[in-house]
Amino acid sequence: MTDQGYISSGSGSGRVSGGEGGDRNSIVLKVGMVGDSQIGKTSLMVKYVEGSFDEDYIQTLGVNFMEKAITIRNTEITFSIWDLGGQREFVSMLPLVSNDAVAILFMFDLTRKATLNSVKEWYRQARGFNKTAIPVLIGTKYDQFASFPREEQEEITKQAKRFSKAMHAPLIFCSTSHSINVQKIFKIVLAKAFDLKVGLGRGALPATRLHDKMASVLMFFLWFASASYRR
Repeated sequence: MTDQGYISSGSGSGRVSGGEGGDRNSIVLKVGMVGDSQIGKTSLMVKYVEGSFDEDYIQTLGVNFMEKAITIRNTEITFSIWDLGGQREFVSMLPLVSNDAVAILFMFDLTRKATLNSVKEWYRQARGFNKTAIPVLIGTKYDQFASFPREEQEEITKQAKRFSKAMHAPLIFCSTSHSINVQKIFKIVLAKAFDLKVGLGRGALPATRLHDKMASVLMFFLWFASASYRR
């Protein structure tokens, strides 16, 4: 399977450092991941950062943390990804994951409707700690969901669309095991963090166009941040 799947558009803060001369500029974007247990949060994070997938589920106890750096022209962008264990005893650690996040991924398992219903409470609580983070609604295990009867697929998809509309969040269906939309999730986070207009539909902008737009916006953002600092 290729990186295809369902994506629908909905309607923070980062750390910036700039070098002089030939030094590389750098930006850190914190991304939180929340949702019920055993829905694939850690698998998605590991797949994006390391490119690997392990079918053996390891339950997250507390908070997992990983980073991945990408480079656009002379700017290094580091995604600082915080994964909160889905058990309710870890909800006290939600501020650690939510505070200062540029985006929060609200995740659910497409094959378990109860995990979608739980998104409401995760959203309510996370918003209490961070009202400015970009919300993104993520449905996992799309490869398994695709084999469901059409009626069940339509019912869950309609409910997910209602939630994403209420949250003003993009809706993305992904599969870690089949590499469906894993990269696109973070491309969309980056685009929204810099207010780029990404045509989502069933896919994002072609990589070259998105890359050029990001580079232009990043160059202006870094110039503005540097000018403000000098004042």
